[in-house]
Parts: sequence; structure tokens; C-alpha cells
Amino acid sequence: MSAKYPQRKIGDDHVSAQGLGCMGMSFGYTSYGGYDDEESAKVLTKAADLGITFWDTSDVYGPHTNEKLIGKWFKDTGRRKEIFLATKFGNLRNPDGSPAVRGDKEWVHQACDESLQRLGIEQIDLYYQHRVDDKVPIEETVQAMVELKKQGKIRYLGLSECSAATLRRAYKIHPIAAAQMEFSPFALEIESEQTEFLKTARELGVKIVAYSPLGRGFLTGTIKSRKDLDEKDSRFNHPRFSEENFSSNLQLVEKLGAMAKEKGCTPGEFSLAWILAQGDDFIPIPGTKRVKYLEENAAAVKVTLSKEEEQEIRKAVESVGGSKGARYPPAMLARCFGDSPQIGTAA
Repeated sequence: MSAKYPQRKIGDDHVSAQGLGCMGMSFGYTSYGGYDDEESAKVLTKAADLGITFWDTSDVYGPHTNEKLIGKWFKDTGRRKEIFLATKFGNLRNPDGSPAVRGDKEWVHQACDESLQRLGIEQIDLYYQHRVDDKVPIEETVQAMVELKKQGKIRYLGLSECSAATLRRAYKIHPIAAAQMEFSPFALEIESEQTEFLKTARELGVKIVAYSPLGRGFLTGTIKSRKDLDEKDSRFNHPRFSEENFSSNLQLVEKLGAMAKEKGCTPGEFSLAWILAQGDDFIPIPGTKRVKYLEENAAAVKVTLSKEEEQEIRKAVESVGGSKGARYPPAMLARCFGDSPQIGTAA
């Protein structure tokens, strides 16, 4: 693991204080030139060179093509040992395109084996359940993940978009190293009294891996209009990018952008620095398909915010009533902060 870049801890490992979310290289975001594996490989190489060596993918990205992209990079470069790699299982699509979730033992083992094959590696550093299965008790899913660990196929266990209660139940079976949750000035739900998620994670010592730390690109300040996005871009399905909410959210972005200008950094750097300032238990994983934006994001670790500045950002968010619109369309939102059935009550 490179010592050039500031680091934080997951389990007993030191990882880069900022990770790299690889989803957009293969899935969801068709704007700004679509998908280009050759360009993405350059981003991966530059990230490794900079010391951003905590990478995030999932079997659903593509599906499968994102893991294959990273697997090819490992094979071409021989740099697997430099990377702390996280991938995920259990977030599926039915033949009609509707979302599905599986957390049963058989699928946990099958999904892991298939990810290892696509990645061309023998062990996954951090393996998340991508979404909680509401038909399988979390204890059964985590026990299957523990079996993978005993077999040497994974090193650390993680959960994504689980409820605080589910996290607590999972932790009783085996320590959960990290929880991947959406967090940014646009998405503060994990802090709320309703979810009590951050409070629970800190009580248990679970690290927060913040996905969509730039509000799916909104907080970079580069998206000024809905016309800036390709018509097939998945963000059009997200309420925050709807015609109804776009202009209100742009006001928040512009307010934060003005604060960033005063600080002498870009809006994206400013937002990432704010997440890093929440504590050493936060690790944002911004994604990009271009080297220039990777370099910009990487520089966020050089932006230091005082407690007063951190609070000013919160006040700015509050002054416009926060972001407008839900984080996801209804079917996907229903699987956020997911609860798990109690043992003996599963369908």
C-alpha cells in the first residue's frame, strides 16, 4: 500500500483516505463520452500511482463488466498487491429489469466464486452485501460470509444500505468492518435520529464508506443543466435530477461553489474535504471516468476545513432546506436502510 497518500484504517489495514468508486466506468452514467475501457484503465493506473488504492466495484455494475475491467487491469499490470479491493453481491436485476436481492447461503457462495473468477484473483479484501435481503435473516447471510472468510476467499465483511438494527444484528455474528452508505452535503440521512445509523456504526466501530460523495456529480459544479446529461443517463431516473427538483438543487450547489471559491478549491474538492472532516471513520469513494477529475478529487485531502468552516457548510445546506427529491426512484429507495426478517420469521 502506497504511503504517498494519506491513509485511514479498515480493520487492521491501512487504506487510502479516499477511495475510487469504479461503477461509472461501466454502469449507469452514460454522459460525457460513454464507457471507454482504455480510458478507464488509465484512470486506474493513475489512481494507483497517486496512492488511491482502495477501489470499489460490484457484480451488478454492468452487470459483471466492471469487475472484468478491474480484473484485466490486474492481469495487464501485475499490481494486484497494491490494491485494497472491495466488491459486492446480492443486488440483482430480474429479467424484466426490476430490482431483486439475494442473501441466501447458496447465492453468497456462488456470487463470491463468480466475482473471484471475473477479477482473476484469489481473495477479495472487503466483501459487502450490496442490499439487504428482506426474506433472509441477516444472521444467515453473515454466517455464509464468515464461511467465505474461513475459506480464505474474503478478508473483511461489509454491508451496504442496511438499517442500524440490521447492522447491530450482523455484528453479533461477526465484526462488520465497513458500511457503505450514501453521504454528502446532499445526503445526511445516516446522521438523523430516524435512522440512528452513524450513532450505531460509531458505537460498534464500523467505518463509513461514503458512496456518491459528490451527489452523483451534482456537487462538482459541472452539471449546470439537465441538458448536460446524456438522455440515456440513469440519473434521469433519480428524483434529485428531475425537472421539478433540479433548479432547487442547483441553488445549493451554487451556494457551496461560492464557498469553495473563497477557500481556493473546486466545489468537488470542497465537498470531499467536508466528508473527510467528519472523522477518521469516513472514507469517501468518488468515481470518475477521466484522469483530470481523478486528480482533482485526489487533491481534496489537501483542503483543510476548520470546525467553523465545517459548520458553515451545514448552515448553507440548511439555509436552502437541504437537497430536494429522494435519493433514488421508489423501487430502489425501498431497499435503502434495509431491514432483515428475524430468525424463524423469514418467508
